[in-house]
Amino acid sequence: MKTEIVRELMESFESHAQQTEGGVDFWLARDIQHLLGYSEWRNFNGVISKAKVACEVSGQPVADHFVGENKMIDLRLFG
Repeated sequence: MKTEIVRELMESFESHAQQTEGGVDFWLARDIQHLLGYSEWRNFNGVISKAKVACEVSGQPVADHFVGENKMIDLRLFG
């Protein structure tokens, strides 16, 4: 991949970062799914499940890297 393309992708990804009060960066899956080429949540959710398994296999506590789904959509948009 060309260096310029990689730089643009990194900038786009970093621009979607959020921060905790302690200054730790994090990303919400629903905010970055489209950046990674997933138009449907159900497909991206499968990738997240695989990432959790990889985390376990590598000996990392899943809870240290993934939190439950806690961002709700506004259901009034669908009424």
